[in-house]
Amino acid sequence: MRRFPVSLFSLACTLSAALCQDLPEPDKEPSGEGVEKTTQSVEELARLARRSAVVIRHGGRTGGEGGTGSGFVISEQGLIATCAHVIGESRPLTVHFDDGSEHKVTSIHAWDAKLDLAVLQIDSGDKTLIPIRLAEANSIIQGAEVVAMGAPHGLEFSVVRGVLSALRDFDGRTLLQVAIPVEPGNSGGPLFDRDGRVHGLLTMKSAVTDNLGFAVPVGALHRLLEKPNTVPMEKWLTIGKLDPKRWNTLMGSNWKQRAGRITVDNPGDGFGGRSLCLSQRDVPELPYEVAVEVLLDDEAGAAGLAFESDGADRHYGFYPSGGGLRLTRFDGPDVFTWNILQQLQSDAYQPGEWNRLRVRVEEKKITCFVNGEKVVELEDDNLRGGQVGLAKFRQTVATFRGFRLGPDLTEENAAPELIARIEKHIDRLKRNPKNEKALEHLSQAPALARPLLKREVEALRAQADALEEQSRSIHRRAIADDITRTLEGDAGDRVFRAGLLIARLDNTEIRVDDYLEEVDRMASEIGAGIPEQSGITERVEAVAAYLFKDNGFHGSRSDYYNRSNSYLNEVIDDREGIPITLSLLFVELARRVGAEMHGLGLPGHFAACYQANGKRVIIDPFEGGSIMSTEDADALLLDAGIGGTSTEMEVARPKEIVTRMLRNLQAITIEEKAFPDALSYVDIIVRLNPGSPQDRLNRALLNLQVGNTEQAKPDLQWILDNEPEGIHLGRVRELFERL
Repeated sequence: MRRFPVSLFSLACTLSAALCQDLPEPDKEPSGEGVEKTTQSVEELARLARRSAVVIRHGGRTGGEGGTGSGFVISEQGLIATCAHVIGESRPLTVHFDDGSEHKVTSIHAWDAKLDLAVLQIDSGDKTLIPIRLAEANSIIQGAEVVAMGAPHGLEFSVVRGVLSALRDFDGRTLLQVAIPVEPGNSGGPLFDRDGRVHGLLTMKSAVTDNLGFAVPVGALHRLLEKPNTVPMEKWLTIGKLDPKRWNTLMGSNWKQRAGRITVDNPGDGFGGRSLCLSQRDVPELPYEVAVEVLLDDEAGAAGLAFESDGADRHYGFYPSGGGLRLTRFDGPDVFTWNILQQLQSDAYQPGEWNRLRVRVEEKKITCFVNGEKVVELEDDNLRGGQVGLAKFRQTVATFRGFRLGPDLTEENAAPELIARIEKHIDRLKRNPKNEKALEHLSQAPALARPLLKREVEALRAQADALEEQSRSIHRRAIADDITRTLEGDAGDRVFRAGLLIARLDNTEIRVDDYLEEVDRMASEIGAGIPEQSGITERVEAVAAYLFKDNGFHGSRSDYYNRSNSYLNEVIDDREGIPITLSLLFVELARRVGAEMHGLGLPGHFAACYQANGKRVIIDPFEGGSIMSTEDADALLLDAGIGGTSTEMEVARPKEIVTRMLRNLQAITIEEKAFPDALSYVDIIVRLNPGSPQDRLNRALLNLQVGNTEQAKPDLQWILDNEPEGIHLGRVRELFERL
């Protein structure tokens, strides 16, 4: 995305991206002779504007409130004009009026990222809406007095007066320069003349002075409304939404997924606040097992496994409830068809912690396990041949992870000799938390080592921080090994698999194979609609249509530097990403439907490409899978001072792609001052690029930042020994001598 000159001003927020559609023209100010203009006082304008001005709030990517902006009514039918960056991307939206009423947004009526404009459709119910008059395009002149209304820093319905300083052209885009302070929350607010007509929408502030801002001219809004493109909210809201091809939710409640976990809150519509979330996987033939880990926010609640469900009111349930365990059978919708088959207390259940539930279903028998220990075994065959999934009751807020279904999910117990060796190495770590030999041994069995380490952390509070850090180190070392081995292999999906492993560095719960299965399912859906004789262009177009038209995948603009955009699993879950992660998903899906594509590492912008009729075609997944012109791609090379053309560039190699992903995360975490995380990324970068002096210097400096003086010395020594160009060797030598 091209940016305005940083030396002059900066955007208040980045522009958002989405889709749009159709609707009646808003009320316009009449023009021509005989139209009487009525100049009004600022006080009167403020009073009238408050009836039509609104505050817009959107949800955050990880829950809660993500941002606040302004807007105004332009149609009695419930159209609200605002800026595109105000509404975020794929976020729930609410519109708030001065009278305290709150209204849901039912669709995104129209949107344009380059213009930074959006029009929302709300459900106004019985409320009478009063549109603000829109001025004709280009009907205001320099020096005219203007009044703006917005919600700066959450101070709702604030008014400010100024003048139109100039009309400016930036990168081919005309903006109104106004002598008005524009602060976060003002964006999308109306800019009036003294006759009460809207001439623009506030969009961004100056970085040089507080009393200077910019607005999108009303003419751009007129053009947007001429060709609307509506997206219903159910299509807009992809973040947190459960994939209906994987899960079917019944009886209400609020089921969401994120980064390998499913959460649920709010009572369901069924008896006792019951709600179900059934897996769409095929259930194996008897006998089979189903398992999940569950964490309750309140032990008075109840949530766990449902199985042998008829997709309505009949099913079994095994779940913690009131601090104990319960196996029930629901034969219908009410209390009279509810059967408690067994209720018990068990030391195997750990209140307030994650607990592993597992159920084995046989022809005549049901067996239930908690944390590997058998707690229930009984004869009951009333229900068979149904679906499996998750259940919750009452006001419970519950979180699930690691849902599994298969013929046998028995948890293997580690050999006593292995446990003894791990405990021996943990004892060494207790004496010296930086014992490299002990760490090396523990990294060979991270699944066993981490729980034992956690217990040590709880038992030895004084060493808690050091042990937890070593636990993370063990996990990340193991993942680093996996990434290296994966890239050294020749599997077709090795780059995509390595990308998922990068996400697993920070989230131990991610199951890489589950997401590879999901990508395989997506590819199967795409492939089913491609005729067998189709060429590469038709196959690539099918992938683009599936991702961006049918399923709402999009480039992240309002939340670009969120780490989630670099985690492939969350890109799949949230359908939002940055150029490199969207390109990886695009290329992997294309590969699986028979189209050979590659990543193309343009400077500052990653893309995908393929050969057709002897020519390279560049696809930009960040821009909805559109074709990037050779001129635009070459301009990126020219701006970066790189010779050659985009048609001559080599495609990105697997190691280069993974390194670029890691460098993105390294930059983000340094900005966040999360230096241990940044160090874990640069460790892998150096492993993949041992001859890179800049990366070795980065690792040395990060080691110093977190207090690892001894670990910094080898990289500094390597630089001094090899004397690479581009590094100030005198300063490195001085630093090394001080150490």
